[in-house]
This record gives sequence, C-alpha cells and structure tokens, in this order.
Amino acid sequence: MAHKILIVEDNDNNRTLLKDVLSFHGYDITVAGDGHEGVTLARKLMPDLILMDIQMPGMDGMTAGRILKGDLATSHLTIIALTSFAMQGDQEKFLNAGFDGYLSKPINTRQLPIQVKQWLDKEVQL
Repeated sequence: MAHKILIVEDNDNNRTLLKDVLSFHGYDITVAGDGHEGVTLARKLMPDLILMDIQMPGMDGMTAGRILKGDLATSHLTIIALTSFAMQGDQEKFLNAGFDGYLSKPINTRQLPIQVKQWLDKEVQL
C-alpha cells in the first residue's frame, strides 16, 4: 500500500510540481490549498507525511503545524516545513516549533523523493 502524503500549499504551480513528482514515485497524494483545509484533511486522512507550506493566506503553516502537533490525535504525524525562507536559524526555528523537518524552496525535484523516503523511514539526521 502506498504511503499517504498530504501537500498543504497555496501556490498552484508548487502544489502541482510536488504532486506530480511524488505521484510518479508511487505515493498516494492529497492536496490542500491552505492551513484550514490542511488541518481538516490531516485529521480525516491521518497521512504518513505532511509537506506544509509556511506562508499561506488565512491560516499559515506555523499555526496549522502547531494545531496538529498540539492535538493528541495528530501529534504523531510527521510534518515537514516548506518555505522559501532560507535564512540562518530558520531550520532551528521550524524544528523548535514542532516540525519534523525542513525543506527550502525552490524544491530540488531529484532530491525530493529521496528526502521523502528518509522522512517516511525516520532516517533523517537533523
């Protein structure tokens, strides 16, 4: 059975790119366009991995991640922060906020499937 991945991303191009690359590698992909929809779908689907954009209108990824990590029913979910912020200290900021990993944009489509597999296998060395 394919791993379920939830992509929470407001940008259509980024969402399509992530979905296409990961679908090609055999993952079962669901997409959400904002944090509210992402939280709702995460609670319903209990995906194996969530790729969460940080900057979104309405509910941003930091808030959505905090909600999911703060709920006993979803606190075990693996959530990876997706962001175009690549400033020194940002990775630590996201990890300290409860995210399980960090992925900067633009996405390296060759590395993405390798990173996703590592996160799913819990082999990522932070």
